[in-house]
Formats: sequence, C-alpha cells, structure tokens
Amino acid sequence: MAAIQRRGRRIMMTDDERDAYLAEQRTCRVATVSADGRPHVGALWFTWDGTSLWLYSITRSLRWSQLCRDPRIAVVVDDGVEYAELRGIELSGDAVPVGEAPRTGEPCPELAAPERLFAAKYFGMDAMPHDGRHAWLRLTPQAITSWDFRKLADPPTA
Repeated sequence: MAAIQRRGRRIMMTDDERDAYLAEQRTCRVATVSADGRPHVGALWFTWDGTSLWLYSITRSLRWSQLCRDPRIAVVVDDGVEYAELRGIELSGDAVPVGEAPRTGEPCPELAAPERLFAAKYFGMDAMPHDGRHAWLRLTPQAITSWDFRKLADPPTA
C-alpha cells in the first residue's frame, strides 16, 4: 500500500485523476542510484495498470545495471508550462524485473496486461513487438505524491 500524501491535499489528484493522467502521459523520468550514491535520471516510456507502473527498459543500460544492484527508484511524470498549469506525479519504491531479460516474448501471464496496454499506447498495436533488447520492470509504489496546480484556479464547489 502506497504512503498517503499528507501535504498539498488541495492540489492532490484523486485516484481517478491519477489513473487518467498516467494513461494519457507518454514519458517519465526515472531516477536510480549509482554504487557511489549519485543519482542517475533518464527518460523512459511506461504504462500504468492502476496498481503498478511498468517500465520497458533496455537491459544493457546504466539504469538496468543500477537497478540490479540497488532496486530503489523514483519516477516523475509531469507536464505544464505556466505555473497554474503544472501537474504531475512522483512514484517511488523498488523496481522488480518481470519476465525474461531481455524479453523475447516467452509466455508470461503477469505481463499480458502491461504488454497489451503498452503496445496500444505506443505502437497502436494489439500485441507487443519484442526486439530482444528490452525487459520489464514493475514499480508498485510505496509512496505516491501528486499535484495539479490547475485546481488552485478553480473555485470550490458547494
């Protein structure tokens, strides 16, 4: 169960708003930790299934090697240009590899839903194409923080 957001409740997204936002956004920024404690941040495509964030990463990347050594991860999805438009979500926890690495398409029931969602979102396809270079990471967040500054401009409803 993810930690409850305590601060900024006025601008916090509801669960439905969070799910819709993560379904429409395409790119996240993923932070991992190097052996000497330095952060590394890179952009990545993702899909959200309502419980977990699924990341499709190249297995020969710095991100992958760092997560194999230390699974701690933070992910930010955000957008907006002007202050009153800013919105986003930060999810953190441990990344867990799922399925074979690299992914070749071997049957893996746990990946059926994320691969269907990902293939539709990024490729407009029903089935996931596999290139033998990527593999799946699942982040079931231990903490979620969200913000939607557009709510500050909306008057409260009675």
